[in-house]
Amino acid sequence: MNYKMIGRFLAQVLAIEAVCLVPPLGISLYCGEADALRAFVLTLAMLGASVALLRLLCRGAKPGFFAQEGMVCVGLCWLVMSLLGCMPFFLSGEIPHYIDALFEIVSGFTTTGASVVSNVEGLSYGILFWRSFSHWIGGMGVLVLLLALVPEGSRNTGFTVHLLRAESPGPDVGKLVPHMRQTASVLYALYVALTVIDIAFLRFGGMPWFDSFCTAFGTAGTGGFGIKNDSMASYSPYLQGVCTVFMLLFGVNFSCYFLLCLRQFRAVFRDEELRLYTGVVAASTLLITWNIRGFYPTLFECFHHAAFQVSSIITTTGFATTDFDQWPAFSKAILLSLMVIGACAGSTGGGIKCARVVLLTKALHRNIQQLLHPRKVAVIHINGRPIEEKVLANANAYLSAYVLIVTFSFILLSLDGFSLTTNFAAVLACFNNIGPGLDAVGPASNYGAYSDLSKLILVFDMLAGRLEIFPIFSLFTMFSLPARSAKSI
Repeated sequence: MNYKMIGRFLAQVLAIEAVCLVPPLGISLYCGEADALRAFVLTLAMLGASVALLRLLCRGAKPGFFAQEGMVCVGLCWLVMSLLGCMPFFLSGEIPHYIDALFEIVSGFTTTGASVVSNVEGLSYGILFWRSFSHWIGGMGVLVLLLALVPEGSRNTGFTVHLLRAESPGPDVGKLVPHMRQTASVLYALYVALTVIDIAFLRFGGMPWFDSFCTAFGTAGTGGFGIKNDSMASYSPYLQGVCTVFMLLFGVNFSCYFLLCLRQFRAVFRDEELRLYTGVVAASTLLITWNIRGFYPTLFECFHHAAFQVSSIITTTGFATTDFDQWPAFSKAILLSLMVIGACAGSTGGGIKCARVVLLTKALHRNIQQLLHPRKVAVIHINGRPIEEKVLANANAYLSAYVLIVTFSFILLSLDGFSLTTNFAAVLACFNNIGPGLDAVGPASNYGAYSDLSKLILVFDMLAGRLEIFPIFSLFTMFSLPARSAKSI
């Protein structure tokens, strides 16, 4: 294990986090928020000291970087980034309990949107901005940003594929362009462009600048932290409609946008994952609209709320325009299913991912065919390309780990005495990075009533869900494996 190389990357990530704290610090300074300003300054000092210490301890790091180091590096960076990133909440006194502050920032960075804050509008502007900005930082991933910023031709180029694959969501990460660093740059360019367009549409609808930025950060990162106590309910139907469209757009695999830029329209339209994603969204919206007819004055209003909530849940954003916990059981069952399915691979959304659903469905069909015809040899194809067996094996391993984590988390959360619906929805909502669940953790409630132990379990679930499980599991092995030669692969 190349510990010094991991330490160097951790220092760079913490330096980026320090830079990201400058905008909310400036807002606190402009608004005269003394407590928040002091908290941001102290946090910057802590980050600066940590960066300096890591650089001192990791001098002379050898350039070798294996897949193992990539996994550990990603898991460790997200953990340390959260442990320090929650300090503005804690030091300002606006979230006075450290475990609550940690829960809030992990929910932000992992784009979950689950909150322990009961009065969001009581937070200062600087804290509100940092809370929402954490969604945008975590949406594409801070290490992907690091890879996009590192100059081309610098040393240690062998690490890029391992970091990008460890942090990017989905069954597998391929190259959009010949070099992984260029791929990271393309991803972030598309991410920034869509965010700017989102802000422009929100401003066109009359949303204030501050609200537009915070809402766009939550939409782009598919996070869902609202800056109002009722989430998106008090905004106009136009603004809610803009969020509906952009939530769906950020739930699409970003490689589809790259193909559109190259005018490869046929490849996009034939994408099996995209077709499943759009089909599930359309079917779910129509079914819920039919089921909640009579809950709202007009059928169009039913469709409006159904489309918003389907978009919010399947993309794991977590915004809400209404208390969907009051909807009929059929509609809530659909939303609960969408929590598990999630958005597309290569997007900022969470969940199992539509790509895995396609892959596992085809694998199930192949296994049934092989049971009926033992001598038949079948290769699974997606989008006309054969899928390697190791990709299928990874998907099966992910599904196994998914079921085990959800099961044990659900059992442990039940110690707090909440209803089965509350605990199961809380685990699914946090592990799939959605935010609001059902019952006591529904869109009109929060997670503040859970014990510290349950909150830490949900913190683990949020991190494991955002990083697709394996980088977090790799942290348990980082001190158990012997060091090896620094030859990169």
